[in-house]
This record gives sequence, structure tokens and C-alpha cells, in this order.
Amino acid sequence: MTHVLKRARTGLVTALTWAGLMAGLAGAAGCAVGGTFTESKAPASGDTIRITPRDGAGNIRRDDPVEIRVPDGWLERVEVARVENARRTALPGRISDDGRVWRPAAGADLVLAAKYRVEVVAVDGRGRRSARHSTFTTAVPKSRFIGYFSPENRSTVGTGMIVSFDFNRAVVNRAAVERAIRVTSDPPVEVVGHWFGDRRLDFRPRAYWKPGTRVGVDLRLRDVQAAPGVFGIQRKTVGFTVGRSQVSLVDAEEHTMEVRRDGALVSTVPITAGAAKTPTYNGKMVVTELYDVTRMNGATVGFGGEYDIKDVPHALRLTTSGTFLHGNYWATPDTFGSRNISHGCVGLRDVKGGSADTPAGWFFDRTLVGDVVEVVNSRDKTVAPDNGLGGWNLDWPKWKAGSALAG
Repeated sequence: MTHVLKRARTGLVTALTWAGLMAGLAGAAGCAVGGTFTESKAPASGDTIRITPRDGAGNIRRDDPVEIRVPDGWLERVEVARVENARRTALPGRISDDGRVWRPAAGADLVLAAKYRVEVVAVDGRGRRSARHSTFTTAVPKSRFIGYFSPENRSTVGTGMIVSFDFNRAVVNRAAVERAIRVTSDPPVEVVGHWFGDRRLDFRPRAYWKPGTRVGVDLRLRDVQAAPGVFGIQRKTVGFTVGRSQVSLVDAEEHTMEVRRDGALVSTVPITAGAAKTPTYNGKMVVTELYDVTRMNGATVGFGGEYDIKDVPHALRLTTSGTFLHGNYWATPDTFGSRNISHGCVGLRDVKGGSADTPAGWFFDRTLVGDVVEVVNSRDKTVAPDNGLGGWNLDWPKWKAGSALAG
């Protein structure tokens, strides 16, 4: 696969650092369903890729150790990187001669007030591939706060993209912080913020962005007081472009996915959705991350030992809690289009190792972060608006009511 790392890492990033919004990627992906998700930051049982610092770790110092290790086999690819503006900055490092350990180069210290993304693919002693993805954040002075931002500056995204900020500290003065972030578009539309708790602020228009829209985000958080004695440090202008429209409708009852590009039906793809006891969420979900290969372990999303698949191909994240649309090579071909067997994900036919010639590979190569996947006729509830970028499931009056500037 020629798109491996470049394509796999196309996900949420920040104006200052990598986005903290999707903190639910707990070292291994999973198919979470309504009412059963339990977040786990510990490595999944049997996981042989060991990452230091652990996934989700915070307050990491500049000189704290960073290491990726496998007990056997070898590391196929490793990247530890932060993202600032349009530039991805990799932490310099190398894999040891025996292929089992990656460490930063001498003198390559971490940057403070940053979020780092770790991407690892390894091959074990029996030739089987496995993947891990994790994040950690470096220390921020106690008197300061920052907002991690998605999507990536200068990126091209789907029409369902929601501008999302995740703050490293609780925000008390929500109106002051919201007022200091201005989201504008060309052509102009009304864009309104909505708070989910005291650390997350999302912005969206009334309806999906029009293709070709240019969106600008002006952060004027420097010296804004978020809470008593806590002040912002960011002053940046970033932006992104909205690409073509792609909205895919998954009908869990009919076992199909209709892919529409700029309103026209492109293809109807046979799928398998969540089984009767583990149904897929209904509602509108936005693609936030794409991985050519990832690991899915039921233990990380509240299940027991039902499954642990280390090389799931063509995986697109739809929710923070672990719902993916992904390639499936372990089910028989006649499953797709006829039966729902998953633990809450949407599966497309694929082959082991992935192939661009399968339905999953075809869809993966035509998907952008920000594309919308809507699920209907499932036996589960509608996905929560703060589970991933699920804000499109709130009508406009309810969305506006969540602004600290409402009224």
C-alpha cells in the first residue's frame, strides 16, 4: 500500500499541537456500542508494542524518556510527531540495529505545551503485523491554558467538518474564551459555538459547509482569563478548505451503504453492521481519523475477550468511543449485504493486508476527514453529540443554546 503512513496519519491536528479532542484512541481501536463503552488507557492484553509515555499521559517534561519497544520481531515504522500550523514536526529518532527499540536522537527534547502523536506498526516473530496509535501531552505552566484544535491548518476536509477545541484546563469564563475565538467563512455563513462541559468548545454552521468554502479560525486567547489565575497563551490565525461533498448513508436493516458525491449516488456498497446485542449507533457521524491498519481489541471498549484483531485494514474512526467503519477480511463474503455481525462498527469486505480493489479499499481512498457517515434503521440510540464530532445530531436551536454567548 503506497499510502501507508502519510494516509494513515490524516486525522485531527491542532493550531498549536496535535488535537486532544479524540483522546479515546486508547492504544487499540474497538467497536463500541451504546451503553457499553469503558475507556481504558492501559495497553490491551497481549499487546506486544510498548510505548513510553503511556497513551493519554499528561504533564510530560522535556527530558522525560520516550521509547517504543517490541519483545520480538521488529518495528516496521515509527513516527512521534507534533503538528503546528501546516507543518508536521517529527521528533528525530532511530530504530535500533536489531529492530526492536526506537528512541529519540541525542539532544532531541520534547517541546512544552504540545500534544504528541505516536504511530507504530510492528511485525512479530511469526510475521504478523500489529499497529498502535497513542498520544501524550507535555507540561503547560499551571497559570496558562491552551486549546487543541481540529482540523489541520491548510487541510482540505469534508463538508461535515466541525471546528473543535479541547482545552487542557477547565474553563470557567466560557463567554470570554468563546468570544476570543472567531470562525469565519468565504462564502460567509453564520457559525456558532457550543460547549460540551467545561473543556470542549465546537463550532459549526447551521448546515454542512458548501464545497469550496474557505474557513478561517482566529485565536485571540493570549492573556484571556479562562479561570481565576489561568490565562491563555495562543495568538494564531489558521484555516482550511472544504472539498467536495461526500455523505454516505448506512442502512443497518438493508445491509447497504449509499455513497453520494456532490448529491449524486456514486455506489451502493454491501455492509455488515452491529449485531442484535451490539448494534451500531444511529445518527450522523464525522470521519475524524484514517488508518491503513490498526488494532481492535474488545477489552479497550468495555467488552471481554470476544475479539483482538491486530491488523484491521482501512479503518475510519467515527466516534471517540470506538465506532469505526473498517475493512473486514475475517467474515465470509456472503456476510456483506445480508447479516449484521459486528460489535458496533460498520464493516466492508476486504482482504488481509488490505487492497485498493476491495470495497473497503475503494471507500478508504475516496474519503476525507470531515466526510459524513449517517446510520439509519439500527436498533441502537442516536449517537451523542459529543461522541466524536456528532454535533450534527443537534438541531440548530439546541446547538445555539449551547453557546456561552447565546441571548
